[in-house]
Amino acid sequence: MAFSGIVQLTDLDDFITPSQECIKPVKIEKKVGASKTGAKIKIEADGSYIEELSDGSQKKLPKAEITLADCLACSGCITSAESILIEQQSSAELRKIFASKSQEEGGKIKKIIVSMQIQPIISLAQKLNLSVEDTVLRLSTYFKKLGADFVYDLKIAEDLALLEHQHEFIEAYRSGKKKPLISSACPGWICYAEKTHGNWILPFISQVKSAQQIMGSLVKDHLAKRLQVSPDAIYHITLMPCFDKKLEASRPDFFNEAMDAHDVDMVITTIEVEQMLTEDNIDMQDMTNTPLDFLQGESNVTIRANYGSGSGGFTENIFVHAVKELFGEEVKEIQYKTLKNADFQEINFEQNGEVKLSFAIANGFRNIQNLVQKMKRKRCHYDFVEVMACPSGCLNGGAQCRPEDSSVNPKELVLQLNEKYKSLAKEWPKENGHLETISNEWLGGRDSDKAEHMLHTTYHEVEKLTNSLAIKW
Repeated sequence: MAFSGIVQLTDLDDFITPSQECIKPVKIEKKVGASKTGAKIKIEADGSYIEELSDGSQKKLPKAEITLADCLACSGCITSAESILIEQQSSAELRKIFASKSQEEGGKIKKIIVSMQIQPIISLAQKLNLSVEDTVLRLSTYFKKLGADFVYDLKIAEDLALLEHQHEFIEAYRSGKKKPLISSACPGWICYAEKTHGNWILPFISQVKSAQQIMGSLVKDHLAKRLQVSPDAIYHITLMPCFDKKLEASRPDFFNEAMDAHDVDMVITTIEVEQMLTEDNIDMQDMTNTPLDFLQGESNVTIRANYGSGSGGFTENIFVHAVKELFGEEVKEIQYKTLKNADFQEINFEQNGEVKLSFAIANGFRNIQNLVQKMKRKRCHYDFVEVMACPSGCLNGGAQCRPEDSSVNPKELVLQLNEKYKSLAKEWPKENGHLETISNEWLGGRDSDKAEHMLHTTYHEVEKLTNSLAIKW
């Protein structure tokens, strides 16, 4: 199992390549009466740690075992995570799930659901030289041949997330809450915030769940009731552009003890699906199309995207809504201003020559750190910031398809993916005809207690490790 190399924030490179395995320090419990100088630890030739006790005896320290929860608590790889292949959520494990369902009709899993985000679909379309529309329909065919009962896109969950972000921003603005409000859809950014800045930064972060986790709640609660099965009888798989989404799905916050079920059971990434297609010797060019399933009725609408950035369009959607709601004006054209680099942009709304709203997009950890430092110095004037850990955002996620030709510039590839995204049919959340029906049937309205529970979460400071093995010499 490969892990990303440890990244030191003092010398950060978002495009770092794996160099060594992630290390979880071993915690050594202090004993009453023990030497204040601490025990001596030596490293054997096989890499094992030996503790030399005060009485001269030796004790072999246990080997560190890294779990998903540990990955969220470690202080190492907080950036692109391009080589994190987590055994619990791998393509091999996915095949086992499909096989067990087909072989054991009387087994626990009754339904397998696949939900797909737009970014990996675009990446696969580019890699396989297909249109985005054909790619999503052929992925539907592939997953159903593997054994999926339903295949959805995440647009309904994305729209719910955007509407909640809009509502949350308006409330924060009118109440005079400290600004900026920062988006919470990127688990890499959330992991960094919890571990590095903790309770200082958390009040600024949106408490709206990501689209992935909203879809998880929708599947395990609303869809489970419609299918008349228990939530733990549904195995929910999401297709995502980065490995950090595996970590997000595994957070204890997204495990329902009463239902004994995760909202999302497994996250499969773009490059893992590409690998599976290769292993199965499948040529997507020759595959037939299978329509997607829809949570609410039938639809002939092709795949749609949100206005704004390829990371979900948080900035543009909230900005347009806020200008209308707070100042009664329609935004006819949005002009982004590029700051130090292409991954740091801002937009402003002016009224009578005065800036009333200022929004920004900050992608990549260099820009994120600059943003945090401005906030600490109280020199951050933004009302809202869309934050993504990966440079260029989710279209350039750490688990997107890599170009086979080494001559292809990664930045050129991102531009190509952006062009595909821009070419898709766009839709504002309020234009989704099924959204109100889903909201009423599932949540009992946007302002209900159930809506608060299903669409929101909380974040927690992660205790910093003070173990001597974590010291940077």
